[in-house]
Amino acid sequence: MKLKKLKLRYFPPGIIFEYETSLGEAGQRSVDLFDLTPEHNPDDLVEFIAGKEPLITASTKHQVKHLIVILQKRLTLNASKRYTLKQVQKTHLLPLTNMALNKAGTKFATGSYDRTCKVWDIDSGEMLFTLEGHRNVVYAVSFNNPYSDKIITGSFDKTCKLWSADTGDLLSVFEGHEGEVVHACFSPLSTMLGTASMDHTAKIFDVETAQELACLKGHNAEVITVSFEQQSQVVLTGSFDHSVKLWDVRSGRQIRSFDEHQNEISAALFNYDGKLVGTGSMDQTAKLWDFASGKCIATFEGHEDEVLDVSFDCSGRRMVTSSVDNTVRLYDALTTKCLAVMTGHAGEVGKVVFNPEGTRLLTASNDKTAMLWDASTGACQQILEGHADDVFYISFNYDGNMILTGSKDNSCRVWK
Repeated sequence: MKLKKLKLRYFPPGIIFEYETSLGEAGQRSVDLFDLTPEHNPDDLVEFIAGKEPLITASTKHQVKHLIVILQKRLTLNASKRYTLKQVQKTHLLPLTNMALNKAGTKFATGSYDRTCKVWDIDSGEMLFTLEGHRNVVYAVSFNNPYSDKIITGSFDKTCKLWSADTGDLLSVFEGHEGEVVHACFSPLSTMLGTASMDHTAKIFDVETAQELACLKGHNAEVITVSFEQQSQVVLTGSFDHSVKLWDVRSGRQIRSFDEHQNEISAALFNYDGKLVGTGSMDQTAKLWDFASGKCIATFEGHEDEVLDVSFDCSGRRMVTSSVDNTVRLYDALTTKCLAVMTGHAGEVGKVVFNPEGTRLLTASNDKTAMLWDASTGACQQILEGHADDVFYISFNYDGNMILTGSKDNSCRVWK
């Protein structure tokens, strides 16, 4: 094999090796640097990686070292950044339902009870276009990140629509559900679309042809979330029937079901490498599951009320939960140890996310604020104030230097 190119992967930290075989076939593989810190000696890391990766030669070690130094600098880039309000955007006359931010943080989309989705320019605050055509509430909105050239909208009219994020043109309509569509997401390569519906099913569609590839039947109540693992071979669904199910994408066959929660599922997702699944429930617990065996690794029982959200950091090694009890709890996904409990919100915490580097946490609450926390100590670093009603949406851009918040006051705020 011959090394053709070295590439950086910022989140999670890693180096990608593009190579060519003796037969002229192209391929790539990566070295994960999940435990990388600014304190690591780059020379030692180069020697360690070279011992595992035969594509690294004496002549390419300096290139590998250069990439490691770049990754180390990136880890600390936003670790202590304070965010300042740059823009307040009033959006729809009727209530907001959901929002989405593109990868670069240059555009965001808003869904509403007014049956439309609007797309906005971050820098100017101008509305770029209105996506019209749904016959009922637009409840789900998503960009096909990292490409960010398409937007999917899911509606109570039982359909999803695919739009150009550049022109606002309608590209496709996805039909077949018999109930409201409440969640929609793209597969990692944007070739497939997953939808979740109140009709107790989820569906997988081909993005290019809009053809239904599979109807995932097996839940006994509303399906409220759907997501793909990184290889797009397995899809996950969470339901009000208290279960989370895994499905084979190609056949639509159910692989296994996680059935130990005692109440409705509020959140469910894969970690980065797809080996773990995190779930949150109205039964006041979160659970961590092993994908390969289907066994529950841990039940996190620290919350005193319903768990509303679950999130992993970029490496998938830490999991965080938020709850109606006004708190956030951070766990080590490998040891299952509770690392920190974050208190400070005066109302339920509906959303929680890590920043891209995994060094900070951002939370949204019905106390009308968002809060920024140190992901190592659990200390509150900043309170983002100004919304006049519940904050229900929070997101970082890919670079981590911008935050978007959305509120029931029908406004969005941009923080930089």
